[in-house]
Amino acid sequence: MNLSDTTRIDPAELAAVFPPDFVWGVATSAAQIEGAAFEDGKGASIWDAFCRQPGRIKDASNIDVACDHYHRFREDVALMKGLGLDCYRFSFAWPRVQPLGRGAWNEPGFAFYDRLIDSLLEAGIQPHATLYHWDLPQALDESIGGWLSRDVVSHFADYAAEVARRFGDRLASIATHNEPWCTATLGYETAQFAPGHTSRAESLQVAHHLMMSHGAAVQAMRAVTRTRLGIVLNHTPSFPATPNEADRRAARIDDGLNVRWYMDPIFRGAYPADALAHVGADAPQVHPGDLDLIRQPLDFLGINFYTRSLFGADGKTVPGPGKRGFTDMGWEIVPEVFAQHLVRLAREYNPPPMVITENGMANPDHLVGGRVPDEARIAYLSSHLQALSTAMSLGADVRGYFYWSLLDNFEWNSGYDKRFGLVHVDYATQARVLKDSAHWYRDFVALHHARR
Repeated sequence: MNLSDTTRIDPAELAAVFPPDFVWGVATSAAQIEGAAFEDGKGASIWDAFCRQPGRIKDASNIDVACDHYHRFREDVALMKGLGLDCYRFSFAWPRVQPLGRGAWNEPGFAFYDRLIDSLLEAGIQPHATLYHWDLPQALDESIGGWLSRDVVSHFADYAAEVARRFGDRLASIATHNEPWCTATLGYETAQFAPGHTSRAESLQVAHHLMMSHGAAVQAMRAVTRTRLGIVLNHTPSFPATPNEADRRAARIDDGLNVRWYMDPIFRGAYPADALAHVGADAPQVHPGDLDLIRQPLDFLGINFYTRSLFGADGKTVPGPGKRGFTDMGWEIVPEVFAQHLVRLAREYNPPPMVITENGMANPDHLVGGRVPDEARIAYLSSHLQALSTAMSLGADVRGYFYWSLLDNFEWNSGYDKRFGLVHVDYATQARVLKDSAHWYRDFVALHHARR
């Protein structure tokens, strides 16, 4: 099968390509769906604070209620069971279980996750947890500077160890971080995300502390659990807008700051030299032993993939040709790049088994006669699963796929305007309705399960 082949194939034929033990799931994050922002002892997160700053969120919304998953999680687990899913990826809200980011634990917060995990296991769904999906305790940001402080590393490791101690025997895997590039770049350089800073030097120092905290957390969790440990990275492969050398150089630098800035220290024990030279004085302060801490053996690598970037000579992204269209986020749909990138990772890094921890599209969905027709999402799913099968046939060791997301939810600085879910959420009533894509995914998973 050619890497650029995007011909739609029969779902049964496609399902037959995946090995019998391949697992299918959906993903969410705490801040985007839980709500109950200040209930049962939960502390404020940097996103609770960010939402209250005028102009930060495009629709001026907040995460006080979100999808009310905190109170409706059993309904949401039942939806996943009805879809026949093998697994569910969720995140712990650090300020829900440790309001200050250090010190006392909040037992009602842990009790919520205890109930959620039990409900998943009772439904036959494997729980896969992420420790950090961007909701740093606000108190930690105020008291020590959050991710700008090296002290955050030990606090994060303590948090990781406590979660692993309490739940490790019931979790199928634990990821330390979700998309550290977003935490660092969007939160500290472009101000699109919390806490809203605008400094490249801060961004790169934060990235280093995130990587250090990842390594420290893996070490701490290894001491108390035998569950599989890893990290989730978002990769937006960079391409030159034209074949000229200046464009190629710009794309290569972006690759260094996007993909290699996180892959290289984890798997090679160093930051990429070309990217370091490019950032100059903004490079992070790296102490002796830091890179050894970061380079911990992992059981899996989570990859989040949505689109690519095209770069001109000035280092600015330019619009892609959009041969297959764009998502409602304005992201170009390029399943062939998905396949190419997974093969690249396998060949250049020889990582541990990979899992597609996020892949999906925002679509302007609407209820029509009690259903949500979203053919564009079905086409997206089909083409990306075909691309995934191609990558696997070419040597990429991928063990599972999590669609993003189960529910329409709070899409960070876009608010509630962008809908990624397989399930439509009416935010006024919290009514859930399976979209046509959910029915397609359910049927596809059933076709695969029938071959086990």
